[in-house]
Amino acid sequence: MKIMHLEASTGWGGQEIRTLSESKGMRKRGHEIFFCVERGAKLGKRAREEGFVVHEVGFNKISWPLSFFQLLYFFVRYRIDLVNTHSSLDAWLGGMAARFIKRSIIRTRHLSTAIRKGWNSRLLYQHLADFVVTTCAKVVPMVCQQSGKSPLFCKSIPTGMDPDTVLFPEKDSLSFREKIGVAPQDFLVGTVCMVRSWKGIEDFLQAAHLLRNEKTIRWVIIGGGHLESYQKKAHQMRLDSLVTFTGHLDLPFAAIAALDVFVLLSTNHEGVSQASLQAAYLKKPLITTPTGGLKEVCIPRITGLQVPVFSPQKVVEAVLELQKSPELCRKLGRNAKEHVEKNFMFQQMLDQMEAIYYKLCPSKK
Repeated sequence: MKIMHLEASTGWGGQEIRTLSESKGMRKRGHEIFFCVERGAKLGKRAREEGFVVHEVGFNKISWPLSFFQLLYFFVRYRIDLVNTHSSLDAWLGGMAARFIKRSIIRTRHLSTAIRKGWNSRLLYQHLADFVVTTCAKVVPMVCQQSGKSPLFCKSIPTGMDPDTVLFPEKDSLSFREKIGVAPQDFLVGTVCMVRSWKGIEDFLQAAHLLRNEKTIRWVIIGGGHLESYQKKAHQMRLDSLVTFTGHLDLPFAAIAALDVFVLLSTNHEGVSQASLQAAYLKKPLITTPTGGLKEVCIPRITGLQVPVFSPQKVVEAVLELQKSPELCRKLGRNAKEHVEKNFMFQQMLDQMEAIYYKLCPSKK
């Protein structure tokens, strides 16, 4: 089957990583994958490096007249069977273009936020998408209710965890701790994310501040993004000796393995976080908010501890409980890996996505 992914986002985060990893998996299964992305998009650069055919178009509304015909040309040139849209602008433009020449359309919604009521959602999710895929279960009834989409054509398929991607020499995790000055007896609390306002970094820093007198508890923020304001805030709070910012790491798995506990305090938007799945697979106890898909991974007292959003004091209590109970940490970590292996593996994701491909294009089976 020939599949074209459209992406108006220019950033590099969970959404784009999901799209590229899924495409690589589908290529191994014999499908031909193409990309049309916004000019300068990081996904485009990464997809080219992986050997995919990539074209850049303008998805901003002022470019739509030209881009509409460019998309039509690419759909016909490559004999595309199915178009997969990922962001709002490409869902509108790509949906209209695909409808014009009668191509099947999947709309993947990566965020867990509410969609607009009324004609907007009905047009976008009902008429410009044959099937809607979400990345967390919470979004499915919301999409169906707001858009009128039948539950038969809307499904949650979380981003799968690929065990082959988390391989690393064991010594690398020890080297990471040494590199950031963490002693063997220290309790290392870390978060891994593209640093954005809704990732709960301010609450993470507030929790570190509340525990500033606990010198054996260290904190690390792994990931790029909007770091400067949070680094400044950490400095103002006199946390320089306790909180480390690593910046972006292409391969963060050894760093995740170096943690004693994984924390993600998202306040909005979150699907099923890849970082939380990776941490769980590496047997790390979790502390997360119940935002979006996080509660599908962090199950209270089974795979981790849940805390309310905007609650640094609750984060403190959870960290102290885990620090004082190594056996609880081990139990939650074991359960977390088993939970991922049962419900969130990469091949499961590919199986479910491929089933939708053939549901929409049965002649290609």
